[in-house]
Amino acid sequence: MPIPHAFNEYLNLHKVAYEVIRHRRDYTAQQTAADTHTKGKSFAKTVIVFADNQYYMVVLPATYLVSLEKVKNVLNAGHASLATEDEIAQICSDCEVGAMPPFGTLYELPVYVSHHLAEDHMITFNAGTHEDVIRILYKDFETLAKPNVANITVEH
Repeated sequence: MPIPHAFNEYLNLHKVAYEVIRHRRDYTAQQTAADTHTKGKSFAKTVIVFADNQYYMVVLPATYLVSLEKVKNVLNAGHASLATEDEIAQICSDCEVGAMPPFGTLYELPVYVSHHLAEDHMITFNAGTHEDVIRILYKDFETLAKPNVANITVEH
């Protein structure tokens, strides 16, 4: 599967400088970080969370886990759970499950990013496939994704 065309167009339309890195096919953020010579703290993994009848995109460093309890508190929600693979496939139908880029605007989802990731100068993330990543400046990600920065993680 190629990088989603809409995603490339989105970055180009907004004149964001980015680097595409191809790597061997893998399925965990930690493996992808290693394969792309990226520190785990600077590799942004994207998780879809379902809270109080709405989906949210949660973005965090590969070296952390999402805390559903913290997400629930940040969203002031009564319930929060990870979206199923089937739900993710429907929401991000142009991506391989587990490889969606952290841009909720492409999927009409609000984005919440870990405060740990917000400390990085540059971030790397999946580009819709398990063989491609994109590296951009965090400030460009912030400008485009307009994420809510929050404490939503626990250490791995």
